[in-house]
Amino acid sequence: MSEQNPNAGVIESRTFNLPVDNIDTDQIIPAQFLTTTEREGLGQYCFHAWRFNDDGTPKASNPLRKHDAAIQQVLVAGTNFGCGSSREHAPWSLLDFGFRAVVSSRFADIFRSNALKNGLLPLQVDETVAEYLLDHPDQAVRIDIANHTFDVDGYGRFDFP
Repeated sequence: MSEQNPNAGVIESRTFNLPVDNIDTDQIIPAQFLTTTEREGLGQYCFHAWRFNDDGTPKASNPLRKHDAAIQQVLVAGTNFGCGSSREHAPWSLLDFGFRAVVSSRFADIFRSNALKNGLLPLQVDETVAEYLLDHPDQAVRIDIANHTFDVDGYGRFDFP
């Protein structure tokens, strides 16, 4: 009999904020990188146009340049995250980039379904919670998947489906 890890379904992390509404799947991973069915290695293309110039050099204005995948595994984004075309590569690239969950006040249905099927938690919260998180970058959070609770340090506990 194998021993269960009591924290296996728990994500304890700092948040990383992208306060942008209507982030579509082509922004998450551009179409030119959809040539593989392998999940590994897609993180290098995550938000590629936001991170790199056309010649491949890093953009000074890269909004993800301070992301630390070791401690910031929860992405907090504006409303309507994952809109646009259907592609499983979007959650694959987010996972490979270091995110385990995305928090938003609204997700596109197809993105939500693809994320859940592929191990990325799309955590939909009330707009007031989303606004608080966007106003407080690098927030400590705890997500207990089995108990469907989302704890925001110093702000409160919220249930999710």
